[in-house]
Amino acid sequence: MGRVVSRDELQRIRAELRAAGRTVAFANGHFDLLHVGHLRYLEGARATADVLVVGVNDDRSVTLLKGPGRPLVPAAERAELLAALAPVDYVVIFSGESPAPLIAELEPDVHCKGTDYGSPTRVPEYDVVRAYGGRTLLVGDPKDHATSDLIARIQALPRSRR
Repeated sequence: MGRVVSRDELQRIRAELRAAGRTVAFANGHFDLLHVGHLRYLEGARATADVLVVGVNDDRSVTLLKGPGRPLVPAAERAELLAALAPVDYVVIFSGESPAPLIAELEPDVHCKGTDYGSPTRVPEYDVVRAYGGRTLLVGDPKDHATSDLIARIQALPRSRR
């Protein structure tokens, strides 16, 4: 079972992992309602390195990026759920619209994003990762699952079936 850690604690852990010669993959997202696409993404990310760190957008950034009413689940609970998944070693909550500052601090060996980007060079943090010598990889299955789609399906249900 993984652990939810602070950024400071994550820096100490990263230094220990680097000293031990272990590779680190980083994956990030909102993870507002966990679904199978998230699990497959995290499994794919975990397969690229010895350790998987997952960055979770804080509540404010999810609201800014997804709009009012989101997130449905608070960041601390999303992080706790992710830490309980087998592929995940560490979870850290970050603020801001981009994980780029956290990635620059952590310098993971691999930054993993979903297949919906089409190419690693289309990932917004690609240049940050490239600058310190890391790799950006696309992992997981085709993006056939989305939290927004789940929310729409639930809202379309008659109240008696919700």
